[in-house]
Amino acid sequence: MERGGPVMWPLLLLSLVSVTLTVERIWFWRKMGSRGARVRLRAMINALRMNDAETVTALAESDDSPYGAVANDLACDGPSDAIAIAAVERQRPRLERFLNIQSTIVTAAPMLGILGTVSGIIRSFELLGGKDTLSDPRLVSAGIAEALVATASGLVVALISLFPYMYFRSHSDKAIGVMEGLVASAKLGVERHGGDPDSSLRTASVRLQEEKQYQESKS
Repeated sequence: MERGGPVMWPLLLLSLVSVTLTVERIWFWRKMGSRGARVRLRAMINALRMNDAETVTALAESDDSPYGAVANDLACDGPSDAIAIAAVERQRPRLERFLNIQSTIVTAAPMLGILGTVSGIIRSFELLGGKDTLSDPRLVSAGIAEALVATASGLVVALISLFPYMYFRSHSDKAIGVMEGLVASAKLGVERHGGDPDSSLRTASVRLQEEKQYQESKS
C-alpha cells in the first residue's frame, strides 16, 4: 500500500465495493436462472398464452423475480402497450441495480491511478533537486515506483469492475427481452380467446366462462 502512495487507499475501497457488488449480482442472477425459476417462467408463458389469469397469478405469487411481477401485472391489468411498458420499466431498476456504481468505478479507478502517477512524478522531481539524491538514487526510484504502482493498481481495479459490469449488462438486456416475450404471450392469449388487449386477462377469462355457461344453458 505504501509503495503506491495515498491514492492506494481509495483504490482499495473501490475494489472492495466492486467485489461486494459483484457477489450480490451473481447471487441475484443465479437465482433468476435456477432450474425452478426456468420451470415457473415456462409455466407462466404457457398460462399467458392460454389466457389463464388464475394460473398466472398463482405462479407469480410463488415467484419473487421480475418475471413474476411482470406476469402478474399483465394478468391483473391487461397486456395493453401502456400497461406492458409500465410493467417492464418497474422491474428495470431491479435488473440494473448497482450497474451505475460499477460503471463509475470503471471510470474513476484509472483516474485515481493517474493521480497517483502524477504525485509520484512530482515527488521524484522534488527529490532530484535535493542534496541527498546523488548519494542515494533510490530516493528518486521510490517516486517512480509509486507512479507505476498507482497506475497499475488503478487499471486492475477498473478491470475487475469492467468485466462483471459487461456481464451483468448483458444479462439485464436478455431479461428485458424475456419480459417482452411475456407481454407478447399475454397479447397472443387475449387475441386467441377474443378478448380486448386493454382489459385484464382475468376479466377476459371471466367473460369467456360466462359465455360458455350461457351457451350451455341455451342447449
